[in-house]
Amino acid sequence: MDLTQGSEKEKYDRSKKMMLWFGIAALVMGFAGWTSAYIVSSSREDWIKDIELPSLFYVSTALIVVSSLTYILAKQSIQQNKSQQSTIFLVVTLILGVSFIYLQFQGFEQMLGNGYRFTGPTSSIKMSYVFLIAFVHILHVVAGLISLSVVLYNQLKGKYTSVSYLGISLGATFWHFLGILWVYLILFMTFVK
Repeated sequence: MDLTQGSEKEKYDRSKKMMLWFGIAALVMGFAGWTSAYIVSSSREDWIKDIELPSLFYVSTALIVVSSLTYILAKQSIQQNKSQQSTIFLVVTLILGVSFIYLQFQGFEQMLGNGYRFTGPTSSIKMSYVFLIAFVHILHVVAGLISLSVVLYNQLKGKYTSVSYLGISLGATFWHFLGILWVYLILFMTFVK
């Protein structure tokens, strides 16, 4: 396929998609670096292997997976010209995303309550990685929520139709990436001791 062919709108749409995928590739490399450092550091003598992740991290995992499903339903609804239904699914996705962040911070509270610290004399290198990886992911979920808020605003303004819904597609792709990334991270931190 020749990327220089097509209407100006098609070229514009392709460029938006490419920018999103370049951004996702950069995030993948960043998190790959942190998880690689986690693996390398696990051979240290002071590495603590028996740390349990907070139970709320697993609950928040379920929420982000469900939020991906509601985003899919929002996109399908707009493709079927069910604008009101799409709006409802976008609002539910937003609520689930905010709830994910809330539960992540509650998970941090659980870790602190169990005596684990990010830094200082009572910290461990493993917990520093767990705090760092989870917090950086939260920052990206905040970016996803901002993107979702823009999509929701545009949806309320009637910008999307069954033939013109690039914003929802791009927002959904980024949101699904964040969900898949978190599932990978929680499995990684659970099973890589």
